[in-house]
Amino acid sequence: MTFHDASADTTLSASQSAEAVAPSAAKHRPPAPPSFAWRRGAFLLAGAAQLITISALVSADPLAATWASLLLAIAPVLLIAVAAFAPAPTARLACAAGLVALLVGIVGAATHTGLFFVPAFIVLAIGTVTLWRERQG
Repeated sequence: MTFHDASADTTLSASQSAEAVAPSAAKHRPPAPPSFAWRRGAFLLAGAAQLITISALVSADPLAATWASLLLAIAPVLLIAVAAFAPAPTARLACAAGLVALLVGIVGAATHTGLFFVPAFIVLAIGTVTLWRERQG
């Protein structure tokens, strides 16, 4: 008596159908704008710097809870997340607000954790300029 293994046939046909669907799905997805990579990079850098700031505020030898350290512990990732993942009109406003919040926080906390946000500021500035040029181009 012989048995036919249906699971091998199903797996093969499922993988073949997935390969057939994937290229057609990629055709319908619009390409990401050039500024998206910069804005997403700023989001990751600000997130890392914000985690450092939060850990410095709650460490065994904590920083003083000044307005600048609290601003850097709360605002950057929220604003830059909107700048990175929102539609372009909203992202433009969020980029501007994020740059202002980062600049004020960096200047206010330059002696402590403010300098950790400089790479995020630079990358967000490049992403903002690129985003504004996409609008005109």
